[in-house]
Amino acid sequence: MGPLFRIAGFVSFVTMMFLNAFVDLGHKIVIQNTLFKTYDGDAQILLTAIVNALILLPFVLLFTPSGFLADRFPKTSVMRASAWAAVAITLGITLCYYLGWFWPAFAMTFLLAVQSAVYSPSKYGYIKELVGKESLAVANGWVQATTTTAILAGIFFFSGWVLVLASLAEVVMAYRLPQTRAGAAMAFDWADYRSGRYLKTNLGAAWDNRVIWLSIIGLAVFWSISQVILAVFPAFAKETLGETNTVVIQGMLACSGIGIILGSIVAGRFSRDHIETALIPIGALGIAAALFLAPGLTAAWMHGLNFLALGFLGGLFLVPLNALIQFNAGEAGLGRVLAASNFVQNIWMLAFLGLTVGAAFAQLGGLTLMLALAVVALAGALYTLYQLPQSLVRFVIARIMATRYRLRVIGLKNLPAQGGVLLLGNHISWVDWAMVQMASPRPVRFVMEREIYERWYLRHFLDFFGVVPISRGSSRQAIKTVSELLDQGEVVCLFPEGTISKNGQLSEFKRGFELAARAAGTGVIVPFYMRGLWGSRFSYASAKLKEDRGEGRARDIVVAFGAPLPRESSAERVKQAVFELSVSSWQTYVADLETLPRAWMGSAKRNLGRVAVTDSTGSRLTNRRLIAAVLLFTRRVRALAPESAVGILLPASSAAAIANLAGLLAGKSVVNLNYTASPQAIKAGIASAGIRHVITAERFLRKLEGRGIDLGPALADCTLHPMEELRSGIGKGEALATLLLGILLPASWLLALFGRRAHPDDTAAILFSSGSEGSPKGIELTHRNIMANVRQISDVLNTEADDVVMANLPPFHAFGLTVTTFLPLIEGIPMVCHPDPTDAVGTAKAIARYRATVLCSTATFLRLYTRNRKVHPLMLDSLRIVVAGAERLGPEVREAFMLKFGKPIYEGYGATETTPVASVNVPDTIETDTWKTQAGSRAGTVGLPLPGTSFRVVDPVTLETLPTGEDGLILIGGVQVMKGYLKAP
Repeated sequence: MGPLFRIAGFVSFVTMMFLNAFVDLGHKIVIQNTLFKTYDGDAQILLTAIVNALILLPFVLLFTPSGFLADRFPKTSVMRASAWAAVAITLGITLCYYLGWFWPAFAMTFLLAVQSAVYSPSKYGYIKELVGKESLAVANGWVQATTTTAILAGIFFFSGWVLVLASLAEVVMAYRLPQTRAGAAMAFDWADYRSGRYLKTNLGAAWDNRVIWLSIIGLAVFWSISQVILAVFPAFAKETLGETNTVVIQGMLACSGIGIILGSIVAGRFSRDHIETALIPIGALGIAAALFLAPGLTAAWMHGLNFLALGFLGGLFLVPLNALIQFNAGEAGLGRVLAASNFVQNIWMLAFLGLTVGAAFAQLGGLTLMLALAVVALAGALYTLYQLPQSLVRFVIARIMATRYRLRVIGLKNLPAQGGVLLLGNHISWVDWAMVQMASPRPVRFVMEREIYERWYLRHFLDFFGVVPISRGSSRQAIKTVSELLDQGEVVCLFPEGTISKNGQLSEFKRGFELAARAAGTGVIVPFYMRGLWGSRFSYASAKLKEDRGEGRARDIVVAFGAPLPRESSAERVKQAVFELSVSSWQTYVADLETLPRAWMGSAKRNLGRVAVTDSTGSRLTNRRLIAAVLLFTRRVRALAPESAVGILLPASSAAAIANLAGLLAGKSVVNLNYTASPQAIKAGIASAGIRHVITAERFLRKLEGRGIDLGPALADCTLHPMEELRSGIGKGEALATLLLGILLPASWLLALFGRRAHPDDTAAILFSSGSEGSPKGIELTHRNIMANVRQISDVLNTEADDVVMANLPPFHAFGLTVTTFLPLIEGIPMVCHPDPTDAVGTAKAIARYRATVLCSTATFLRLYTRNRKVHPLMLDSLRIVVAGAERLGPEVREAFMLKFGKPIYEGYGATETTPVASVNVPDTIETDTWKTQAGSRAGTVGLPLPGTSFRVVDPVTLETLPTGEDGLILIGGVQVMKGYLKAP
């Protein structure tokens, strides 16, 4: 609801729809109530049917002109002119009311219907122009709910002047709508109109598209049944209940309106970002059941509940049908299609009303007619079920999966409504097919390995969904089948990787799809990217990652469709498009990520007894003790530093982890100062960030002095707060109380009591460049940047249950802050800290002593391990992955490290501006069932972009994308790209 109502003009449009429906139905209800009070039995049914016919006839007679106006002129202009016409007509109706002219007022119903007939294609066609394809179903749900609310309001609040005021308000709302462009220039040929050529052509626009035509028929049957119920039920109520009170009868009918409102809203929620077609057979079956129940009910309240259910199921039925018509109709002919829809629906309604009049003359009675309606509804429901069996099965599967998965679809406008489409995207899990089909409003045929297809417990199910099996080494027939399906206008999905990803990354795109696409005579390629299934139980992610990603609420799945590509597109071009889609998918995902303190607190609370941080000196902090320490220091940081940023001067250590978390929890931006930079650069950074207070440690300052580093001049304008001093001010009672609070209170309470509210887009950290090329630049990284990069890295790292991160990189470097500090804290991985990355022996001892499994470093530091004889190969035996970044990894370092320790180094790439990791090599993997391998690394490269990241090599001058293999300027896009440079214009 939120995003939809933020669209400019949507609130005005919905308000206008309410007023329009209120005016249309208000007068009709006055006339119907007069007939009910004046006439009985068959005469009442006959006159009520005539009123309904007066309302329906203009939609038949003006079918072609109304569609022409909607396609030729701006839809907003047509709506404004129609709104002014309503003002004039309602003034005439009000005059008839005051003069007691019943029969002229009766006839004015026709004029009001003419206005509605002209209005209708423009207002319903405007929905697609206003909200786009992605929100069609949700918007239709709100429109249906709004118009039904207006009908209910018209039942109880009606008078001539109220109708006039509502019409004037409708004019005001029409002028508040965003202006739309006119259609193609064309003239209306009255000769073609009179001869019926227009009728044939315009009906053909709907008939030629099977989805549109069947949707129109579904709407026609529903509204025809509704019209008959409105005409018959008053007499039926008199006949079976002895009810003569119009308020009671209108109240029972009003329950159906309330039901439609609720059903429409629910249908919109089920169809968020896509069109849930499975609601159609569910609604149809429910409507038939409600109609069969009606004749047997013996009390007004029973009929009220039954009408409530009937309306609710009707809402489920109507919303996806209307959305399918709008989705599948082309932009240029949308008005004609909607006018054709009105024409067919009203012909059906007139036919049903004609049968109703005939039944009245034959004196069949209301009970017989209600039973006849139930039979018609059942026939329609069975036909709907026959047409959409896959949708219903898919819906049942989706509802089962909805307890753990929540689907979001972006780029639905890129999926053509008609014609052959070859969907190509990443393959992450065993349930990818279900997510793609749920995201698509069109049926999808999937290509699958024959080895899986032939399994006896799957084959019948896969045949039901029209799966195309493909055999390794003999795929010629499958390629032919795919090309034929594309020529037949179907949607075919193929996973070009040929296997499920073993590491969460994109694998090589096989070229088989190129043959199928080029062999087809028509169709386009639509790339897609799925985010959220890596780490699910259906993926190849590690057990720990599955456990971590399974915590809390339902998993968010994002399916992003990209702009259509030509059928001739190469595997490289398609893969690049998929990479770029990963960025938009991750942007949708990270929009809901928590701030760093909130994410850390949740992780720490889930692992209270587990060791969180260990210093190489031997001191350990469990998560419960770390929580207490952070809370205690948060109070002090908040009290000592009123500024928005706080400086931190500490090496990799438990103290640095506490200081950074406390600063963030206090609502500050943390600025880890680069103590290896020049005093001038440090001082410039402090002034730029507005730092007045710096958290440090006396012991660390002494060590720096021992190395000849005097930071006194650089820190002259700041107040230093040694951790030792802050800790000495904490009493035992306060420490014990805070420890107990940290254990007993939930994370949300602790954050509320101790923390300060922060937004994910607030600056979490400011990191400064060295200043080697002038004044140091401050890079602002938001909570969202860091959280996104943490999630990206942990996904490809595929964290194991026994992982331990070796943290020796300084936190003033993005590599040290994000990868070896925040990542283990937030992902619940124990970290071992050593303050000096140049101390190869000390680091190696810490790795051996605490069985570290992950080492992130630089080529310079890794070279020290290979050259130092005191670093024995067994000291690094526990490492399962070694990653190098921040500088180029030379082949001599890689080879020397492999020769001495038997460990490959996986090179990555990034910058402080990318938080920092943008790409990385990862270990190769093998699937023992099929013995398929997935290459994750290639020596001499920086690996594949992280999920949610896209690289593009462009010409430095023109910025045009260069062919694969050519050198150029690298552009990086992704969710981890910085907020910006500090105080930069």
